[in-house]
Amino acid sequence: MSEREPRRARGNALDQPREHRPGLLDRFRPNPDSFGRMTEGFARFMGTPQFLFWMSVFVVVWLAWNTLAPESAQFDPRALNFTLLTLMLSLQASYAAPLLLLAQNRQDDRDRVTQEEDRRRAQQNLADTEYLTREIASLRIALREVATRDFVRSELRSVLEEILEAKEDGSADAAEPAQQPKRTGRKKSRSADRSAPPATEGIPRV
Repeated sequence: MSEREPRRARGNALDQPREHRPGLLDRFRPNPDSFGRMTEGFARFMGTPQFLFWMSVFVVVWLAWNTLAPESAQFDPRALNFTLLTLMLSLQASYAAPLLLLAQNRQDDRDRVTQEEDRRRAQQNLADTEYLTREIASLRIALREVATRDFVRSELRSVLEEILEAKEDGSADAAEPAQQPKRTGRKKSRSADRSAPPATEGIPRV
């Protein structure tokens, strides 16, 4: 008794929502997915030439039997304007219309999901395209300051020409000083011989 009382108190608490108890209709409610697949299959079959062919064969056989057969064998006589056939076709139409509508609703739901997915992918592709466009623009701006292959080749060619010219000038300058000291030494010796006075040291003056 002590365990049941707290349970009753909890169940009768006003601050807690009431538990949902499955009713009779909930127990016999069909699965929406399986029933939807069945209705879609029926709708697809109704839209095929096979259904029209076999339906036409059924109606023709029905009318022929109830028209040409003996009256005792007729179950839907012509005298009653084929009442049973009319009732069957009306019943079929009354069931076919909701089934087709249900299949169309499921197709609309799938189309809506597909459109949302396509829209999301289009937005993602647009964002990626804008990002790539910005990156390409930044790369173009950065490449303006980067030396190209032709520019580097021209600069290397000019530097190589300067080095070759410097080598030629250096070899010419090195050849000239090697010859100049010999000439200047001879000139200096000759001028020294000419300008130097005779040595008088140690000779007594008269």
